[in-house]
Amino acid sequence: MAASFIQRNGQFFLNVSKQFSCCYDAGCRSLLKGRYYTIVASPILQQIKKRWERQGYVDKEVFWRKLGAQGYLGVDVPTDLGGVGGDFITSTIVIEEQVYQHFIGTNVVAHSDLTMPYIVSYGTPEQKSKYIPGMVSGEIVGAIALTEPSAGSDLQGMKTYAKKKGDDWILNGSKVFITNGYLADLTVVAAITDLESTKRAHAMSLFLVETGTPGFTKSKPLKKMGANLTDTGELFFDDVRLPLSALLSGEEGLHKGFYRLMNQLPRERLMLGLCSQAMAETVFETTRDYVRQRKAFGKTLSKLQTIQHRLAALKTKICMNRAFIDMGIQMYQEGRLDSTTASMIKLSTTEMVNRVCDEGVQLHGGYGYMREYPVARALYSARAMPIVGGTNEIMKELIARDIVSEK
Repeated sequence: MAASFIQRNGQFFLNVSKQFSCCYDAGCRSLLKGRYYTIVASPILQQIKKRWERQGYVDKEVFWRKLGAQGYLGVDVPTDLGGVGGDFITSTIVIEEQVYQHFIGTNVVAHSDLTMPYIVSYGTPEQKSKYIPGMVSGEIVGAIALTEPSAGSDLQGMKTYAKKKGDDWILNGSKVFITNGYLADLTVVAAITDLESTKRAHAMSLFLVETGTPGFTKSKPLKKMGANLTDTGELFFDDVRLPLSALLSGEEGLHKGFYRLMNQLPRERLMLGLCSQAMAETVFETTRDYVRQRKAFGKTLSKLQTIQHRLAALKTKICMNRAFIDMGIQMYQEGRLDSTTASMIKLSTTEMVNRVCDEGVQLHGGYGYMREYPVARALYSARAMPIVGGTNEIMKELIARDIVSEK
């Protein structure tokens, strides 16, 4: 099956990546948008989307497997692992276009940009061949489980643990607020594997846990304010028996989980920033179009100076953050994106999108408060962005620590 993905889409993505390998260009977005539109923006899918929002998750067959069949999952996975061989820039365009069509994008980010890179970067050959082709095709939906009920963003306070017993690992604990947690077929789970260590950074490992493993149970999708196309779940591990092969990287990965998380978190924060940026741009365009046609006091709202000034301020913020995002994408593409810069991008863009959405609702008046309007749903969804992937309070702490440290 993986070979057919490459035959259909591999050369297309390679050409796009080659053409725009040195810049994040609008032309590249245009090339991909036409193909992506047939899936995400189709009238049929837009109708089904309303049901998905009510139930709190998408249908695997209609959403995940259709995206996979067209080569839109794990876009930057190498062809020798079953991917289409695009680059990171191409991957960002796929996520951006999904957000533009009001699909938010964090479910695909969790799958393609959070979970898959751990297996591609650190998996054994057997782990890669077992999981990556299915993740690219959409047959396997991925999630990564870090957050715990009592620890939140504090990885050092993690309670979930795994003990080695003969030829198995026994996993116990729980995770919460896990994106794709309900639908995921495979979850990368962080757990403490050295219970005697006083330094959690030296005691954490990552495990590949398949749904259906005895002792591994899930909650129903958690009911959220917004982002209801992305399922969020709570996971429970009660004496889950895992083979030695479930340890990411095998024995080489023992106690290295924390450092691998630190290596991958900049990509997560950059992609959350990109989702926020695309959401802000979409809400701004929707709001601009609305005030151009909405009349009050004998003229359209766009003719009122107070409205013009508010739009000008929003546009300035959006353009500033677009430049910041594009810089971050280029830095990541070149292997130069550091944790501090990624944290600043997430902090800036997630605060900005909330301001844009709030103003968008205000400028829509009473209609902006109606859930049937995209601007209202965007406001609910945007509120999660300063929380997920490490709260913005944590981002400020990381940035400040880098500023005052003696280098």
